Amino acid sequence: MSSAPFTYAPVGATRDDLAHCPPGFRPLLVRTRLGEGQEVFQRAAEAVLTWEMHRALGVGVDATADRAAPGVDVTVTLAGLVKAPCRIVWTVEEPRRAGWAYGTLPGHPECGEEAFVVDRTGDGTVWLTVAAFSRAAAWYARAGGPATRGLQHAYARRCGAVLKRLSGSA
Repeated sequence: MSSAPFTYAPVGATRDDLAHCPPGFRPLLVRTRLGEGQEVFQRAAEAVLTWEMHRALGVGVDATADRAAPGVDVTVTLAGLVKAPCRIVWTVEEPRRAGWAYGTLPGHPECGEEAFVVDRTGDGTVWLTVAAFSRAAAWYARAGGPATRGLQHAYARRCGAVLKRLSGSA
């Protein structure tokens, strides 16, 4: 684990409220229905907690552990060019809810926090929620403006599509 500081506050804000967005940040909230039942939930949760979903998206994942846990450093690489260093700030593994959030570290093109949470509702429906608050940190993220935000939403929707396939419900 590195000692690099987070590039934003409040660290961990998505833990209790996935829709939380501090002043000065842009919110992102995308929910995708994955399917139904305990097996779908278990497969989806495991894919999120072990980086399988991210790797299936085609992004590079370099993590200091094989499974998400608080304090694990993760660098996501996009298109082999953009490196995005992060650190896991919280995880949850409960019978009907599993996931984690990471916060940005120096060198990440954005500044903020992003959570990936799988939950199984009372009727058995399984959902992936990708929630974030962010603002541009790198010059190219600022220059991208609305296009950068569009890419973030497209990435969140792609997470849902990939996880639906990985959980066996596609």
